[in-house]
Order: sequence, then structure tokens, then C-alpha cells
Amino acid sequence: MTIRSVARRSISRENRVLLGVFRKYWYFLGITLFFSILAAISEGFSIGLLVPFLRNIGSDSGESFRTGWDFVDVYILGSDKPRLERLYRICGIILLASWSRSGFSYLSEAFATIARVKYVMELRNRIVHQLLSVSLRYYSKTRSGEIINSLTTEISRVIQSFQVINVVIIRGTLMIVYITFMLYVSWELSLIILVFFVVLSLTLTRLINKITKGGKKVTSASGQFTSALTELINGVRTITSFNTQAYERKRLGVAIDRLADAMIKNGWERLKVGPLSQGFISTILIGIILVATQYYVLPGKLDIALLLAFLFALLRMMPLINELNKQRGMWASLRGSLINVADLLRVDNKPYLKDGDQPIEPLKESIEFKDVSFAYTEDAKVLADVNIKIECGKTTAIVGASGAGKSTLVDLIPRFYDPTEGAVLWDGVDLRDAKMNTLREKIAVVSQSTFIFNESVWANIAYGMDDVEKDRIYEAARQANALDFIEDMEEGFDTVLGDRGVRLSGGQRQRIAIARALLRDPNILILDEATSALDSVSERLVQNSLEKLMKGRTVIAIAHRLSTIENADWVVVLDKGVVVEQGIYSDLLDLKGKLWEFHALQYQLSLEDKAVLPLEVSYDLEDGSVQNQNK
Repeated sequence: MTIRSVARRSISRENRVLLGVFRKYWYFLGITLFFSILAAISEGFSIGLLVPFLRNIGSDSGESFRTGWDFVDVYILGSDKPRLERLYRICGIILLASWSRSGFSYLSEAFATIARVKYVMELRNRIVHQLLSVSLRYYSKTRSGEIINSLTTEISRVIQSFQVINVVIIRGTLMIVYITFMLYVSWELSLIILVFFVVLSLTLTRLINKITKGGKKVTSASGQFTSALTELINGVRTITSFNTQAYERKRLGVAIDRLADAMIKNGWERLKVGPLSQGFISTILIGIILVATQYYVLPGKLDIALLLAFLFALLRMMPLINELNKQRGMWASLRGSLINVADLLRVDNKPYLKDGDQPIEPLKESIEFKDVSFAYTEDAKVLADVNIKIECGKTTAIVGASGAGKSTLVDLIPRFYDPTEGAVLWDGVDLRDAKMNTLREKIAVVSQSTFIFNESVWANIAYGMDDVEKDRIYEAARQANALDFIEDMEEGFDTVLGDRGVRLSGGQRQRIAIARALLRDPNILILDEATSALDSVSERLVQNSLEKLMKGRTVIAIAHRLSTIENADWVVVLDKGVVVEQGIYSDLLDLKGKLWEFHALQYQLSLEDKAVLPLEVSYDLEDGSVQNQNK
């Protein structure tokens, strides 16, 4: 094992995350440290000059203080000048040093603030990059509320941890100066103080560990509360319709109480650090005064001016020690948030799709599934040994009952997931070797759960496309049969559609989605039950829009209603993740297999009846409902 590997192991994961962020903006940290050192040096000058100042006003003989450096003694301290002039010179230098320290401290704090903002910005960018890089499999196992909590509450607490680091840097440099001066005056007294500080540190260690555990509980409770709150907001219609407001109040109340209890208990423990530290510091100060007076000043071993300067440095250092101990407690309290964010940024515990290096050209021949199997978990296959070919320029329909694996099958084409076995080939190229951006830009998906952004109609149709002419957006809306309802809105295309498109009906959302797809002019079109949730009028409008969108494209259509895929060039029937039939619609009916069972239920036929009636009723495979359209 190398020294480097040991060092890496000795650094906790959350600290490695911080180091990674620091590495990009190290110069801000360096500037902060530089001005902190200058501020500390200025403070050191002002304290060091207390000795000649005290000797100058306390000496009856009027002898001047000498450092032994002629230049300093003659030209700066004016050792050969009258007593009053020496006093003015020393006071002036002390004032200059004090103002210099104030200026450098300001600059140090200012650059520390800039550094903190930059660090948080970088951290958020990394998290966003992470969330956009992981496979969709990650989101199937992670609660969205916990992710939101990490991006909001936990990031805010991480900001506080950066503040702790800044305080330690700024105050720590001052501490070094004070300690150096005290060692110069009396290493024996400094050693006694060091022993007291070690005892204080050991005393606080157990309390710090309790604060760390409490901080983790706060993070956990905060995540649970945010998840519950997110579910309440997203499910408010369901809550209202089921009249379960009282149940939700109780559920959220429990989460709120748990978070409050965790924060209160952690706060109590953290607040103990200050009083304990202050009590120890007061004890140290009184003890040092007694020891120094009895064993050093009275026997004549230590000049009274040096002792006063020593005590002044100690007095200035005591608040810093108290503050650093408080920051230690704060850091322990924030460890849970650091661990949470570090875990979110980990790459070894998340599923990723490795980007290929082969650009994908528009489809010329076919998309082929060869022995494809897929499982979200190891013990349950969703797809098993799928072998199908989707011909270029044709419409392929995927049919099956709910849970048959239809959506999972088509999700493999834009590489939302990769197959666990087998391969999906695009004109012979394994999609795992394809550059994902060149693949996905050729595919458009219109599903039953269209997501509408809280933006204008313009922005929703042109989503993800920069500098698109408004004439093209207008034409896409017209072809999608969306123009009438858009122009009827208060502000037309400038109308903001609200959270998740709350101002639109289901059919209107679908037509916005179709306009979005038309604008992208995709090579491959995936229709995932695009009309299953619509009423008959909306379905007819959307179906007309889809027919325009489908012209000249390769189409993969998932449908519960068989009437929507009767004209497909090829039909694939799935049952429990297995392809049980595939072929032309009419040929599959003649086989009297699975498709025939669906067809018979749709037309309310006996399974033994070989007659095939015209499509005048619509059967929904999802819930078994029949909509009779016979006149």
C-alpha cells in the first residue's frame, strides 16, 4: 500500500468532496490565506510594540527599549530621541499596524466570501451534472424529495461548513502569531497553557461526537420531511378528491415534529461547546496570572512589561480559542449534510450509461433487438430474450397488457437504459457504442404523461432548441392542431402554462408535445400510449395531429386501444416480457393467438368465433373497459 493510498483513506469522503471543489478555485483560498497572514503579521507587530511602549512609560530611568538591530532602533523606534518622541513614534507604529490589520482582515473576509460563493456554485454545478449523467434506473430507486432536500437544505448547510473553513483559516493565522509571541516571551508558561488546551480538546471530543451523530439525524429527518412535502404538493388533487387532508396533516405533522426534535437536541449539544470552552479559558487565564506572578515576576525571572504583553496576547487569543471550539462544534453538526452531499456526488454507487464514441447517422435499414433481456433488479426480468426488427420508414406497434414490458422495451431505443443481456442495433451498430447526443437528437417521444414546463407556449414547443424562428414554432403548432386553443388564451403564445401545464387539458398537453416533436423533425418517433388517457373528441384531434407527425418517419407505437394501431405495418405482442407473436395485424388475427384474444374482447366476440368485425368499438387493454361506437 502506497503512502498516497494511505493518505487518501485517512481523508473522509466528504472532505475529499470539499478538496475537489477547492482544487478548481484554489487561488481564492490562496488569496484569503495571503491576506490573513498579512493581518496576523500586522497584529504581531502591534503586540510586539507593546513591550517598548510599556517600558517607555514605566521606566523611571528613561532608558529606551532596544531590539539589537541598529536600523530598527535608530530610524524606527528612535532610541536616541527624547522619551516623549519615542512614545509618539511607538504609538504611531501601533496605530499603523492596527489599521493595516483591519484592512487586511477586511480583504481576507471579502475574498473568503467570494471563495464561498464560488465553492457552492461549483458544488451545485457538479450535482446537476451528476443528476443529468446517471441512468434513469437511479431515479426509480431514489425518492425525488430526498434529492430536492440535498439540493436545497443540505447545500445551505454545506455553505455554513465553508464559512467554518474560512473562519478557521482567518482566526488560525492570528492564533499562530499569538502563540509564536508567547513562546518568545516564555516557553514554560506557553507549555502550561498548551497542556490546558489539550485537556480542553479531549473534554470536548466526546461532545463533538454526539453533535456529529445529532447532525446526521437532522439530515435524515430533513430528507423525510422534504419527501413528504413533495408528495403532498404533487398529489394535492388526489388528496383533495379522497378527502384525506386530515391524514396528510397528521403525516406531515409527524415529519415536522421529528425534524424539530432532531434540530433542538442537536442545538442543545452544540451550544454546550461555547460555555465549556469559555469556562476552561477563564480558568487558564487566572491560573497563568497566579503562576507567572509567583514564580516568574516576583523572583525577577520575567520583566513586568513582557508579562503584560504576554497576558495581552493571551487575552486576545482566548476569544479566538472559544470561537474555534464553537466552529468545531458547528463542523460536527454539519457533518451529516457534508456526508449527504458527498454521497450524492459519488460515482461508485450509481448506475451510469457509458457514452459511446460512434456518431449515429439517420436510420437507413432497421433497429434490431437481438436476444435482449432487461431487469431493474437481478431477480426479476422485465424483458426476456426479445428478438424483433423495426424496419426503417414503417410503423411498428407494440401490444400487450399492463406490465407486459412495452414501455421498457421502447425505452431501450433512446438508451434510457441498457439491456442487461443481448444488444439493440441501429443499422448494425450496438447502441452502447453510439454517441448518445447523436442518437437522441434523432428520436422524439410522445407519451401519455407529457411534461409541460412553467414557461410560455413558445418556450414549451421550442424546448431545448436555441434561436428557433417563431414562424417555425407557429407552423408546428398549426400542424399539431394546437393553434386554435393557443390563440384563444389571454396572451396567446406568450401565455405561461403554469406548473406542469396546469392551465391545459390532457388533449392540449398532447398537442403541445406533438408540436414540440414536429419542430425537432425526428428520424424516429416513439408513441407511448399517446392517446390512452383522452376522451373521444380529444383523441380524434390528437390522432389527426399524430398522423401528420408520423408521415415519412419510422414509428414505434405503444397502444392499449387496438383501433389506434390497426394500420401498423408490423405488430409485436408482448406477454410478461416475452414476445409471443409478431407479424401483420390481419395475419396475427388468423393465428387465433394472443392478439386475437385482445381483438375478441374488443369486439365482444366469442373466442371461438372466427369472424372479424370492422373496428367500431375501442377496447382498453389497461382496465378492460369497452367503448361502443356503433351507430
